[in-house]
Amino acid sequence: MSYASNHGVPWRLGRSKVVMAAAGLIVVAGAAVVYLTTSPGSARPSSVADASPVPAESGAVIGAAPAPSGSASAAASAGASKSATAKAPATGWIPVDAAAWKAQVDAYQALKTDPVPAGVGNLPEFRADCQYSHSLADDPIVFPGLAGSSHMHSFVGNKAVTADTTPEDLTKFTATTCKPVQDHSAYWVPTLYDAATNKPVETTGFRVYYRSLMNTSAGQLPMPNGLRMISGDATKRQPTPRGAQGQFYCAFYGPGDLDGVARSTNGNWPICGGDATLHFMMQFPDCWDGKHLDSPNHKDHVKHGSGNACPASHPVKIPAITFDIQYGAKGTQQGYYLSSDKEGRSASSMHGDAFVMWDAATMNKRTKNCILQRRTCDNNGYQQ
Repeated sequence: MSYASNHGVPWRLGRSKVVMAAAGLIVVAGAAVVYLTTSPGSARPSSVADASPVPAESGAVIGAAPAPSGSASAAASAGASKSATAKAPATGWIPVDAAAWKAQVDAYQALKTDPVPAGVGNLPEFRADCQYSHSLADDPIVFPGLAGSSHMHSFVGNKAVTADTTPEDLTKFTATTCKPVQDHSAYWVPTLYDAATNKPVETTGFRVYYRSLMNTSAGQLPMPNGLRMISGDATKRQPTPRGAQGQFYCAFYGPGDLDGVARSTNGNWPICGGDATLHFMMQFPDCWDGKHLDSPNHKDHVKHGSGNACPASHPVKIPAITFDIQYGAKGTQQGYYLSSDKEGRSASSMHGDAFVMWDAATMNKRTKNCILQRRTCDNNGYQQ
């Protein structure tokens, strides 16, 4: 797998354009999961104006697997003693389970950081490296329970994801294409097609960064399990010419032309030179309202921070997810199209979904060691 980099030079990250460095892969073993959602009867519309890091309401649905060894791991799994007894609300405002979230935060606050080995960088991030899993015309966030109702999506991560997938399912069926294996999340994007052949072009690399976008990690908290988010707009219909925001770009190790050495006939797709291939990068918000795991438009419960702080409406500073996606294609004169916009044949409708589910102890440990301490981590922890 290769990523946009200049021989290992660290990434430079702005909120509109990102360039990152590549790193290695290491697999580790996993254990407990806590997902944070209340019972179906608890779902209701509410204002985010009075949002707080730990919501007032509490629920009873907590999913778990056997707890890992060690006191820190046991503490992180404190909220995972009950079995799931009901499905999560299908859509709309889905409230977090206050007790489970408080248990995770308490465990996180009590957790001690691990000593930092010599030579570890200062990029506040950890990651999961994933491979293509399967394709379905399903979307368990936008069209839950409605198989075949979506345009085609390419899924990475959890191998069991369908339109019917709930947080409970992500804890029960944990086979994954991601490393580390403690990441049970599902990630997906619209399927890319070759315009000349109408055949799918699947991802050959899919790196998911969890990182800080701010200059300070003060107040940093881990990601709540069961969080759903969407980045991008599947309904957007605009050209994506050379230099446009939201276009696919060319990348490999070393310098090169991100916009391609040439363009497709319609100008919307780069043609890559040398060893470079098509890439796409998208960024998710880093602030959460502290109350809801989803919202009717799958965006209102999260928000981008600004000025190195989260807004009062979304006060919880969470790791920012960034997708760095690689395709094994170099570009053609005929170009490509996304399943979300076959007619327009531009990249403007590119979007991504994240359905977050980690082993809670691992999420807490990575967030504290890597993001709170502002240290560079890979799949296994500190990157050396």
